[in-house]
Amino acid sequence: MSAWLRMRRLRLRAGATESSSLSMAVTYMPTFSSLRGIFFTASSSCFCGPAGPSPLYYLRRKSGGLYRYGGTGRKERLKGEAPPSYDRPYEGRTLMISAPPERRLLATLFALLLSAPALFTAAVADEDAPLYDTVISGGTVMDPESGLVEELDVGIRDGVVAALSKGPLRGRRVLDAAGLVVAPGFIDIQSYGPYYTMSLFKAADGVTTSLTLHGGTIDFGIWAAEKGRGGQMLNYGSAVSHHFLRSAVGVPDRYTAATAAQTARMVEKVEAAMAAGALGVSFSLEYTPGATYEEIRPLCAVAARYKAPCFMHLRYSDPDPPGTNREAVAEALRLARDTGASVHIHHITSTGGTFTMDETAAQIEAARADGLDVTACVYPYTYWATYLSSARFDPGWRRRFRIDYGDLQISGSGERLDEDSFRRYRRSDKLAVAYAIPEADVLRALAAPWVMIGSDGLIKSNGNSHPRGAGCFSRTIGVYVREKGALTLMEALSKMTVEPARLLEGVAPRMKRKGRLRVGMDADIVVFDAARIRDRATVERPMSYSEGIEYVLINGVLVRDGADVRYEKAGVLIRGAGGPGTP
Repeated sequence: MSAWLRMRRLRLRAGATESSSLSMAVTYMPTFSSLRGIFFTASSSCFCGPAGPSPLYYLRRKSGGLYRYGGTGRKERLKGEAPPSYDRPYEGRTLMISAPPERRLLATLFALLLSAPALFTAAVADEDAPLYDTVISGGTVMDPESGLVEELDVGIRDGVVAALSKGPLRGRRVLDAAGLVVAPGFIDIQSYGPYYTMSLFKAADGVTTSLTLHGGTIDFGIWAAEKGRGGQMLNYGSAVSHHFLRSAVGVPDRYTAATAAQTARMVEKVEAAMAAGALGVSFSLEYTPGATYEEIRPLCAVAARYKAPCFMHLRYSDPDPPGTNREAVAEALRLARDTGASVHIHHITSTGGTFTMDETAAQIEAARADGLDVTACVYPYTYWATYLSSARFDPGWRRRFRIDYGDLQISGSGERLDEDSFRRYRRSDKLAVAYAIPEADVLRALAAPWVMIGSDGLIKSNGNSHPRGAGCFSRTIGVYVREKGALTLMEALSKMTVEPARLLEGVAPRMKRKGRLRVGMDADIVVFDAARIRDRATVERPMSYSEGIEYVLINGVLVRDGADVRYEKAGVLIRGAGGPGTP
C-alpha cells in the first residue's frame, strides 16, 4: 500500500513573477528502494532515508540530469541564512537521474498511478483551505502585549491579520520568514512630516506609523486634508503645536509671553484642533523661553478633556542653575497634577535628564507612584541635533551642555565647527549634531519601563539630518539588545510597538489596532533577522537604509522586500476621537 505526503507550499519570495503559492504531492512507496536500483541513483538524504521521508519545498532541474530540492523544513535553516528561493536550494539535497529517458518516464508513470487517489484528495483539500492575500510563513511571531513567542504562519486579508496558524496557510503571495522574527510594525511617537523621503527611510527602519507629536500643526482639519489628498506611505497623525500657535495669535517672538487675550485665542484653536482629530498638544518650551506656566496650563486642560497627552520638550537641559533639569521636570509634573492630563516627555536624555538621568528618573517614578500619568521617550544615540539658529544655542550653551565648538558637526558632512564657522552657520540655520549625551544616561533611560523609543528624526533630501531619522529602531535592537544586552528583544519591541499604542489609544481608537500582532489587528508588520538587524546611517552619511530587515508591511501592503523599499500609499490617518469619521 502506498503512502503519501503533501509537499509544503513552494516558498515564493516577494517580487517573484508567480503571484500564487503552489502545492504538490510527493509519493512515498515501500518499494522505492528497489525502484531506485532500477531507475535511479539518489543520495540517502532524498525522499527516503534512515529517518523516513522528509517534507520538501521544491524540486529543481539542473544541467546534466541533476535535480535539487531546496528546504527540507524550516528548522534546518541556519541563523542568519538567506531564505530559500529558486536560486538558493539547500546544499547536499540532490536526486541524480542517470537512467535513460524511457526508464525515467516509466518510473514517473508508475509512481503517479500508485499515488493518484492521494493526489486527488490533496488537491481537493487545498481548494477548500482559506486563501489569504499574503502569508508570512515560518517566522517566529513575537507579540509584546501577550508575550507570544511561537513559530507561526500569519495570514493577512484586506489589510488585517486574519489568521495565526501552527499549520501552513495558503496565500496569493507567500513571504518566507524562516529563521526571522515577525513583529508588529514600529510606532515612531516622536516624528515629523510626513514627507516623501522621510517616509522611505522610516519604512526601511521598520516604522509603519509615524506621528508628528513634536511640533505639529495649527489647524488639524486643514493639515489632515492636505496630507490625505495624495495619500501617505506611513500611518500618520499630528498634535496641535503650542510653538506655532504663538505666532498664529500674534506673539511677536520666542522671548515674549503671551497676553491673556492671546492665550484665550490659543485655547480656542486647541479646542478646534482636538475636535477635528488632533492627537494631543505639543510644547517646545526650550525653544519658546518666553512662554509662562499661565500660558500653557489651559492648553493642557483642553488635552485632558479629550484624554489626549501633552507632549513636552522640556524647558531646560542643564543640571546647574539658572534653569535646571529638576525644575523642568517639576514643571511637567505640575501640569499633569493641575490639569489631569497625561504628560509625555520627549527625548529625555537630551532635555530634562542630561547628566542627571538617575535623579530625573527618581522624580518621575515618585510622581507615577502618586498616580500621575507620566511617560517619556528616548533615541538611542549619544548625540542630539537641532538647528544652530534655535534658542538652544543662545549664549551660555557651551557651559550648559559641557561641550565646545569642536563638539558640533554639520549633519550630512564631516565638518566639525570652530567659533567662526559656528557664527556663520548660525545665520544660515544649519542642523548640527552635538556630542553631548552620556552613554550612561541612555542606558539608565532604557532601563525604565515607562520610557519608549522615539526618533525625533526625519531624513531630508539634502542630507542635513541626524541619522536617527533613518536608523533609530534598528539601532535599538542591533546595539542595545544584541551588542550591549541592555534590553531583551521583547522589551525593546514593547517600547517600539504596544507601549506607544497604549499611550494614544485613549484619544485615538485606531491605535487599539496598532502595535499588536494578533488576529483582528491591522497588518502593520516588520520581519527581521535578529542576528543581523542594525542601523547603517551615520552623521556623515545619514541617508542609509538599515539592514537585516527583510519585509515591512503597512496595512497589509508590502513596502520593503529585502533591499527594495517602495513608496506605496498604504498609510491611514490616525485621528483623535474628537474628529469626524473616527474609526
